[in-house]
Amino acid sequence: MQKFFLLLLIFLVLACSKKEDNKLVIKEKDLELQMIDSYKQGVEALDKGDGITAANKFNEAELLFPQSDWAPKSALMAAYSYYFIDNYEDAINEIELYIKKYPKDERVAYANFLLAMCYYQSIVDEKKDLEPLLKARDKFVYVVKNYPSTDFALDAKFKLDLIKEILASKEMYLGNYYIQKKKWIPAINRYKNIINEYETTIYIEEALHRLVELHYKIGLENEAKKYAQLLGYNYLSSEWYKNTYKIFNNDYKLAKPKTRKKESSYLIKKYNSIFKRK
Repeated sequence: MQKFFLLLLIFLVLACSKKEDNKLVIKEKDLELQMIDSYKQGVEALDKGDGITAANKFNEAELLFPQSDWAPKSALMAAYSYYFIDNYEDAINEIELYIKKYPKDERVAYANFLLAMCYYQSIVDEKKDLEPLLKARDKFVYVVKNYPSTDFALDAKFKLDLIKEILASKEMYLGNYYIQKKKWIPAINRYKNIINEYETTIYIEEALHRLVELHYKIGLENEAKKYAQLLGYNYLSSEWYKNTYKIFNNDYKLAKPKTRKKESSYLIKKYNSIFKRK
């Protein structure tokens, strides 16, 4: 009899346990359906251009079922929703949180690229505030190093070339400013920065020409000739090279730097328009 009651008790415990398991499965199924519904609402809001509502719905989807495979995707979509409406500060916060929570997610390469783009798009005036530009550069470098075989790495390399153009233009701007103020040595240092750090940019030829000018101006003719030879060797057909040897005439006067329109600005605008259509 005791054995019978013991077996009955075990049966009842197992039956209750099974019921609880079934309830848990039903609850998880219900949560998953709610999560999917919130995610779909987020997509619909994003399609309508309502990034705030979209981000809220994606965040809601992640919180409803955080152990689901949909959770990291929802978190990243919340970040993209903020990026979509140019709210880069909130987008950066969402991306950094996503990377911290889901470092092994399959979309982490895209997340890092989107983070770099947020900093890049935050650039307002690189002549006054370099911080967003430098952060964008560091993030693009990270993408290239850590995800070299991805399309994101190719895009990152292109953006890095544009960033180099912008940084070189700042050096050129400051060098020309110092020439106008007749501060020859600070100007020389700025042009040297261009040839040492940004030799692949459109500013290299003018930088070499200015170095010839300034070294000749302060009496360092051998240095001037060195930079003239470097310019001629690499850019023989350049207009800057043709103007350079006029410097060695006795009646030469230091030319006033001209304000130039940056060729790279068109590329930046073009790339931005392409990216935003995606």
